[in-house]
Amino acid sequence: MKKLIFLLFAIIAPSSILLAQPPAGKANKGDNYGAKVNPQNAENAAVLTKVLNVPDTLSVKVKGKVTDVCSAKGCWMTVQVNDSTEAFVKMKDYGFFVPLALKGKMVVVEGVSFRKITSVADQKHYAEDAGKSEKEIAAITQPKKEIRIMASGIIVAE
Repeated sequence: MKKLIFLLFAIIAPSSILLAQPPAGKANKGDNYGAKVNPQNAENAAVLTKVLNVPDTLSVKVKGKVTDVCSAKGCWMTVQVNDSTEAFVKMKDYGFFVPLALKGKMVVVEGVSFRKITSVADQKHYAEDAGKSEKEIAAITQPKKEIRIMASGIIVAE
């Protein structure tokens, strides 16, 4: 019985590690992740700092440069909003992932945007996913007010 359990573990463990990786791909212009997105009429991501003050949740279609992608699974990314602000983007219902090659590319993200205070524990978790050093992770000591987007779809714009 112990051998059977060990054998099952030996088969399942490596396959789960293989599944826990971002999808492969070069993230070429026009590549779509999640729901189909039409890039026309997308606002610059900088608009988020202005439009999220009154309503706390807003449907958006914004264009911005990807600054980081979760290196563990491709399950989140950050998009440059302005010189000092990024939007943290998660995929709706964990339904799709993005490749690491998306980093540095211009994308159009369609979904729901809102402001959120992210706990220290969550920030440290995301920093680990991003491959930050122990020193960088230890420096996270305060909750952080963020712009978030729950993306239903993402398309590579440039």
